Amino acid sequence: MLSMTATINGWQCSGFHCKQHARMPEISLTSRGFLKVGTLDSKTPATAGLNSSALPYVGDYGYASRNMNRGGIHVVSPDISSPSPGFAVGFLEAFDDEYDGVIIDPNKLPSSANAFASALRAALSKWKLKGRKGIWLKILSEQVDLVPIAIKEGFQYHHAEPGYVMLTYWIPDYPCMLPTSPSHQIGVGGFVINDKKEVLAVKEKCPCSCSNVWKMPTGYINKVDTSFLKMVAFRHAHMLAFDKSDILFVCMLRPLSYEIAIDEKEIQAAMWMPLDEFVGQPFYEEDHLSRKVIGACVAASEDRYSGFTAHELTSKLDGQSSLLYYDCSSG
Repeated sequence: MLSMTATINGWQCSGFHCKQHARMPEISLTSRGFLKVGTLDSKTPATAGLNSSALPYVGDYGYASRNMNRGGIHVVSPDISSPSPGFAVGFLEAFDDEYDGVIIDPNKLPSSANAFASALRAALSKWKLKGRKGIWLKILSEQVDLVPIAIKEGFQYHHAEPGYVMLTYWIPDYPCMLPTSPSHQIGVGGFVINDKKEVLAVKEKCPCSCSNVWKMPTGYINKVDTSFLKMVAFRHAHMLAFDKSDILFVCMLRPLSYEIAIDEKEIQAAMWMPLDEFVGQPFYEEDHLSRKVIGACVAASEDRYSGFTAHELTSKLDGQSSLLYYDCSSG
C-alpha cells in the first residue's frame, strides 16, 4: 500500500492510497497547472514535486485538482489498473458571471458519467467555499445521459430547446434569485394593406369560433415577405397554451409582392379584400377586442394614429444599439 501527500496552489492531495500493482502512480504538475497522474515502474521511487494544500476527496471517483490558469477542476481517478494512459477521467471548465454565479462550459464536459459526477461534486464544493450563487449547466443532447447525474446532485430543470437542456443550482440558503424559465409565448398579427386599400385576409383551419371569419394572418413568429411599418398594439393574456402567458403583437406591414402562397395545412383560403368589406364583417361588430384592434390598424393606415415606430438608439450602459418602439407623437 502506498500513501503520499501532494499539494498545489491552495489544494492538498492527501492520502492517495493505491493498491499493490506492478506499476505505481506518479503525480506531477504540468505546465498548464493540472495534476498529472501517470505510472512508474515498481522499482522506481514515487516522487511528487508539488507544493500546496487540500484537494477534496470525491468518494469512489478519486481526487480533484485545480486548474490554476482557467479556474476549472480536474478529477483524478485512483483506479490505476485502468488500461488507458494516466487516470484523468473528467474536467469541468467554468467561468464566473457578473452576478457571482458560474457558467459551466457545455462543450467541455467529461465524456464519462463517473468523471462528470466526480467533477461536479468537487466543483460544487469549491464554489460553495468561494461564496458563489447560481450555477448554470447546459447539457447538449449528445450528452443527455449526464442529466440524471446532475439532478441527483441537486440541479433543477430550467428550460430546454432543440439540442440542449439547461439546468441550474442555487447555492445560498435564501430563496433562489435566478430568473425563471420563459413564461410567455410570443405571436404576431400582420395587418398587411396594399396601395389599393386592400387587406390580406385569411380563413384559418381551426375549430375556434373565428374559423369562418376573414381575419389578418396571425401565429408564431416566422419570416414573411413584407416591409415593417409600425407596431399598432399588443394583446397580453394569461394561462393559455401550456399554461403560459401569451403576447400577440399586431403590426402594420407593407407587402413586397401581391402574390399569395397558401399553406394548405393551416389556411383554408386567402385573398386581398377591400378594407371596407373586411371591417364590415359581423364578427368585428360583435367582438369588442377584435373591433378595437382593427380600429387601431385602420387608424394607423390612414395616419390618424402613429402607433409604435422603431427608433434606433444607443445606451450608455452597454454601448449597444437597440430599437426602441414608441408613439413618436409623444415627443
